Amino acid sequence: MPGPRRIFLAGIACVGKTAIGNELATLLGCRFYDLDTEVEAFYGTSIERLQKQHRFMDDFRKAAAKVLGHILLDPESHHCVVALPPRGLMGPYWSVVRKSQATIVVIRDEPGNILNRIIFFDIDSRPVTRLLSQDERRLYLREIKEDITYFNRSYKKATMSVDISGLNIEASAQRIQNELDAPATDGHTVSRSAAAGPAW
Repeated sequence: MPGPRRIFLAGIACVGKTAIGNELATLLGCRFYDLDTEVEAFYGTSIERLQKQHRFMDDFRKAAAKVLGHILLDPESHHCVVALPPRGLMGPYWSVVRKSQATIVVIRDEPGNILNRIIFFDIDSRPVTRLLSQDERRLYLREIKEDITYFNRSYKKATMSVDISGLNIEASAQRIQNELDAPATDGHTVSRSAAAGPAW
């Protein structure tokens, strides 16, 4: 059984980093940190309100990256799973991540599956129920595909990429654990698409 390790989960919005990360941390017997949640706790306000306090988004990202650095000073972070925002391997976040001696796992899924997981929040990060029209679904699906294309270059910095298509939360976490425990080859592991299974 591998010893203590830091694992960063990267991926576009709504791919499942928080749910899978929490389950993965349970499997590994370690602490789970969701960076968005930690940022809100650190600054005592919601992500959206914190963004509005900064004139430029890059200033907000620097503030959020500061929290990531704070997390890595926590003794419990020597054995942990951290869910990063979509830009987690870019800009101020990457400046912290690349110095962390962590394993970076990119979670990938089909755009349609990601679309079905979209959750909306109000300004105070409270979930909001919203039924999308067909036109809205097409719009969000296009944006998801654009995000996948946009972030792909930065995600090449990761240690491995794991495809969770067709897997539920528990199976996705188990698949990542299996990849983490697999013998290293060329330093990058790319999972094949999973067989069809329950959607989530």
